[in-house]
Amino acid sequence: MNQNFKKFIIFWLSQAVSQLGSAMTGFALILWVYSVRHSAMTVSLMTFCNYVPYVIVSLLAGTYVDTHNKKRIMLISDSVAAGCSVFVFIMFMRNGLQISHIYLINCVIGFANAFQSPASGVAVGMIVPKDKISNASGMLSFSGSLISIFAPVLAASMFAFGGLKYILAFDLASFVFAFLILLFVIKIPENQESEKKAFSMLEGCKEGYAFLLNNRGIMIVILTMAALNFFSRLTYENILSPMILARSGGDNFALGLVNAAMGVGGVLGGILVSAGKTPKDCVKAIYVSAGVSFLLGDLLMGVGRGPAVWSFAGFMASLPIPFINAGQNVILYKLIPEQMQGRIFSLRNAIQFSTIPVGILLGGFLADYVFEPFMNKNSAFSQVLHMAVGKGEGAGMAVMFLCTGVLGSIFSLIFFRHKEVAALKQVLQ
Repeated sequence: MNQNFKKFIIFWLSQAVSQLGSAMTGFALILWVYSVRHSAMTVSLMTFCNYVPYVIVSLLAGTYVDTHNKKRIMLISDSVAAGCSVFVFIMFMRNGLQISHIYLINCVIGFANAFQSPASGVAVGMIVPKDKISNASGMLSFSGSLISIFAPVLAASMFAFGGLKYILAFDLASFVFAFLILLFVIKIPENQESEKKAFSMLEGCKEGYAFLLNNRGIMIVILTMAALNFFSRLTYENILSPMILARSGGDNFALGLVNAAMGVGGVLGGILVSAGKTPKDCVKAIYVSAGVSFLLGDLLMGVGRGPAVWSFAGFMASLPIPFINAGQNVILYKLIPEQMQGRIFSLRNAIQFSTIPVGILLGGFLADYVFEPFMNKNSAFSQVLHMAVGKGEGAGMAVMFLCTGVLGSIFSLIFFRHKEVAALKQVLQ
């Protein structure tokens, strides 16, 4: 095995442990906030407060990443996030923790992640050989899916038996472990020429945009991923759980089964990508996978009437995601000069993730005030939709899944055939 790839494996494992601790804390804070307020909107605002500073700061953070030491940026960013956990721990132990503190903490973490994410992305490209980028992407998707499965289970268990303080203690221990591995074990080769150049953040941002405008195929891939993120967040982020609970008579086991199936799909997809089972055509890997996810995931989720169909839909929605991520990563790492990757990755993050908070807030609004009331009426159109999704509470949210399934799959097909995107195939050969 290539020595650099061995370094990546160590880096990947240590970061996965740290991410597990962070994910457990994030889920535990949701449980704590909900136990205090009993409000879904309060929980949504936690996510909103994390994404908004992340998107705004990402517009400018890439220049700093390109001109400074990536390892140092990751160490400082992770330390800021750990400091937030220390603050929460202290306030909780003093019985002084407030929901406003959680909002502020999420804003700070979003700010830190705006630097940590592109720095980590560039670091992976520096460590991993170009022919192993797809495998590395699969490993990252694999660990992310495992964390999405186990973090809520572990956090809920520890929250029930030990409370928030033990989860925060585990989070801090996982941070120390990953911090020491990165500090003393992982060596990241830096581009000395780029670090000598002086850019203003605004100037670097303009250069990043200019690069994307001159490479329209890459720009279109990023924009389409932003649109697909919007479609998926309209439903899966806030609507999936209420829909299944409403249509199953409040069956928590059914909801757990669907979430588990989604996690298993993501894990299996990550394993397949890690093993090199990806199409050589990166464009096909992105858009065909996205089309399958929406067509077999969202559509079946909408028309399904029980846990078996919903679980299969969740599995099929998640299985293609690692292929989408791998295809995009191969394109970015191969076509973007190393000295500009921080700027482009930051702009990519800002563009792709800017649609997520919009989708989260809009999804809840559309479900409560548009689709659910509409499906409770006896109009001719609603009666036709009743034939597809059934009647009763949750039918409006099921129609939302139908809409995202149709729109997402058509959108994917259109851009798969887009001439600028198709031209990327020739460049990558």
